[in-house]
Amino acid sequence: MGLRINDIAPDFTADSTAGEIRFHDWIGDSYAILFSHPKDFTPVCTTEFGAVAQLADEFARRNTRTMGVSVDSVEEHMKWKNDIEGYAGASVGFPIIDDRDLKVAKLYDMLPAEAYLPDGRTAADSATVRTVFIIGPDRKIRLTMTYPMSVGRNFAEILRALDAIQLTDREPLATPANWEAGQDVIVSMALDDNAARERFGEVDVVLPYLRKTHQPG
Repeated sequence: MGLRINDIAPDFTADSTAGEIRFHDWIGDSYAILFSHPKDFTPVCTTEFGAVAQLADEFARRNTRTMGVSVDSVEEHMKWKNDIEGYAGASVGFPIIDDRDLKVAKLYDMLPAEAYLPDGRTAADSATVRTVFIIGPDRKIRLTMTYPMSVGRNFAEILRALDAIQLTDREPLATPANWEAGQDVIVSMALDDNAARERFGEVDVVLPYLRKTHQPG
């Protein structure tokens, strides 16, 4: 059975461009984004790693650490970083895990458990290693997204989802479809109308089960 929302993210120890990392210790009291790639020196992945490098300040502002996973060696990762930084005009300050043995890919159900990838493997051999996990400070998986190789990830959407997760962790709220930070939010059904107004002030009762209020803060 694959990993599901609110499962504890599997812990692992792995070599990386930042040295040996034990994942749960590395998370600390932060949120974490673990995003994986099928191979170094591939075009879409280079643009994605570049996008994460450019958003370093945005993730830091949200108390969120980022970590890349790719099925090549640390030595190859270090060479690839030069291409990424040249493309993005930003430093790759986050660690990239060496997952040549597919330990992390299999632990996080990115590949079938019986997958065997040959020496000289291409990105197509490891195509399903293309997933994003948002993990909370409690080490629970809060969100997963999996993309095909031909579709670059939208990191604006990942930031949007992270904002929603952090907001709804703090308050008894949910976010509506297409929500953006600063827009109205949905009051949890755990609060009755009086409790909602006491906590949030103005509440718009659109339907008995759909009540909106201004985003706190």
